[in-house]
Amino acid sequence: MAGTVQESPTEPDPGGPGGSVVTTDDGGSTGRVGDRVFAGLSVGSAVLIVIVLAGVAIFLLEQGLPALGNSGESAYGKDNIWAYVGPLLFGTLLAALIAMIIATPLAIGVALVISHYAPRRIATAFGWLIDLLAAIPSVVYGLWGINFLALNLVPVYNWMGDNLGWLPFFEGPVPNSGRTMMTGGIVLAVMALPIITAICREIFAQTPKMHQEAALALGATRWEMIRMTVFPYARSGMFSAVLLGLGRALGETMAIALVLPPSVLVSLNLITAEGASSTIAANIANNFGNASGSKVDTLIFSGLVLFVITFAVNFLGRAIAARGQVKG
Repeated sequence: MAGTVQESPTEPDPGGPGGSVVTTDDGGSTGRVGDRVFAGLSVGSAVLIVIVLAGVAIFLLEQGLPALGNSGESAYGKDNIWAYVGPLLFGTLLAALIAMIIATPLAIGVALVISHYAPRRIATAFGWLIDLLAAIPSVVYGLWGINFLALNLVPVYNWMGDNLGWLPFFEGPVPNSGRTMMTGGIVLAVMALPIITAICREIFAQTPKMHQEAALALGATRWEMIRMTVFPYARSGMFSAVLLGLGRALGETMAIALVLPPSVLVSLNLITAEGASSTIAANIANNFGNASGSKVDTLIFSGLVLFVITFAVNFLGRAIAARGQVKG
């Protein structure tokens, strides 16, 4: 009878173990059982992630929106909720911007070394070392930032204050602890480096070999070949990698909470602790344990703001990467 399903033996697949394909009497095939199970698990995982993300969004909306009318003590002494969240949002964006300014050229350079300059064995080992940076816990980065990096950067900050103090970024005074916005930005740059590097090196490696060989055959140097063939091919991927690294920097909590002193103000001074800005994530980590009542709603609302910004940045990065793949 047409439409019935039966097992029919098949030749062993060259790339896998022998098995059977589920076919219908009219010759149609539904694929291997294992393939269908894997496809179902993949779809289920994707749906589960969407459900979890929707649950987080619903929770933040339900718990955070009531804080829109908070002021005074419930808004930590501010006139309204935006007067409290605004400076924290500014500090979050400032720290992430510093991180991207430092991490982007460094990550692209490291990716080029791995994909086009270093010998294969060295490049492989170097790539593993960079990937290991992503496995280090955030709290370890924070401890490294306050106990090593910050203290060793104090002389550099003093030099900046003495020679560049006429700029609002380097007015000082420089704290002996070195816990400044600049230190926080450097820590975030190191944390975002593996993400940007990994994506860039994969994209660089996918550049068509014929294009690269043609450029070299025409007399181009290796750098000219990279500039004429690799960068144009990888432009959208590089941009999406930076945006994904930016999303990592925006959402970091423990490391930046350990490095930055708690404060709620807008400041461009990058080498001081007395008048430095803080970030939303660090502020939540520092205050949530002691918060109660409407203050909890205020902190959750600030988390909602961070969630929206981080989601938008990551969504934009994925969209740009997908558009680049379609054009390719």
